[in-house]
Amino acid sequence: MEATISDSTTVTEPLLEQSPQEDKPKAYEPATWSVFWDKTRLNVISDFGSLLGKLFGYASGPQTVPINLSPVQEERLRLLRQRLNVPYDCSSVKHQDALKELWTLAYPNRQLPSLKSDLWKEMGWQNSDPATDFRAGGFMSLENLIYFAKNYPDSFQRLLHKTDGKRAEWEYPFAVAGVNISYMLVQMLDLQSGD
Repeated sequence: MEATISDSTTVTEPLLEQSPQEDKPKAYEPATWSVFWDKTRLNVISDFGSLLGKLFGYASGPQTVPINLSPVQEERLRLLRQRLNVPYDCSSVKHQDALKELWTLAYPNRQLPSLKSDLWKEMGWQNSDPATDFRAGGFMSLENLIYFAKNYPDSFQRLLHKTDGKRAEWEYPFAVAGVNISYMLVQMLDLQSGD
């Protein structure tokens, strides 16, 4: 997905760039079981240490890895962080239109219900008013659901209608799950932190 920084600049480069040490070619090493075992054991120990550090915190505070971003990437990240701070506003026509668009993408052959209707529960909202379910994810989570529906319509429809696998008596509420996935990604990628 491309993001526009200004009217004339389109960002297409990845958010993260390669560090100088990644550009160097690696020397060929013949693979032996002892080398493989030593590297695997070292990786397992390192990963376990990282896990313990994350679970119990570091003695000197959390360690961060410095990431070198280009100016375009820094601007892209800044704009993303701005979008994260936009809550869903049920009085905004733009937000109402986006919710209506999601309904149309989900149910192209069905009439659009009012913004407060029990029909919204069929999509996986917890109440008859979907606006109450955006607390954690904000407007961006709605944009993500729309993006998913437009760009991966088959997957979107399969998950919405739960056509794969055995149906359970209790199932996940699709729309709310989408909002929560957006929220969890923001948290896991630590996108709301400062610099």
